[in-house]
Amino acid sequence: MSDPGPRSVGDRPAEDPAWRLSRTAFDRFLVALDADRDAAAAAYERIRSRLVKFFSWRGCTFPEERADETITRVIRKIDEGLAVRDPATYCYGVARHVLLETLKQQERERDALSRFRPAPPSVDDDEDRERRIECLQRCLEQLAPDQRELILDYHRGDPGDRIDGRRRLAERLGIGLNALRIRVHRTTDRVEGCVGSCLRRRGDVK
Repeated sequence: MSDPGPRSVGDRPAEDPAWRLSRTAFDRFLVALDADRDAAAAAYERIRSRLVKFFSWRGCTFPEERADETITRVIRKIDEGLAVRDPATYCYGVARHVLLETLKQQERERDALSRFRPAPPSVDDDEDRERRIECLQRCLEQLAPDQRELILDYHRGDPGDRIDGRRRLAERLGIGLNALRIRVHRTTDRVEGCVGSCLRRRGDVK
């Protein structure tokens, strides 16, 4: 089977819960890099370092995890039988697709976070701000305790502390960061809809 290059869908592996990154799959990737074990290990570190810089320079959060995700996708393709002639070049092609996915994801996350940050009120807008906060509190209280805790923990802390906090939260839940973001985004949408309904009932919005 020849190497057709990265697909337009970003070489995202098909959803197959049976596949796991294993030592055997990783060894196949190293062999594809170089027949010499030491040279392959050096090539791997070089590729990963360049991928981290690639994502970091383009403003991606968690650039190391994006690099690992890219490499994992390539490892999976090789493990599933794809003959990759130039794994390094293939990795960089896949990285471009991961970058696009990441930037879209970060935009959704910023949008979700902004919903919990009321715009600075004018002097005459304090009452409206209080109504919005009251609706937000009511809607959060309507969530299941674990969902409410998830939302609050995800947005807790200063921006500089949130990265480590979200990583710990994902580890505690036993899920990946991408899955955590998706879960938070869905819950945020529900809260946003609830707040809008609350304000409409009170006649604050049309």
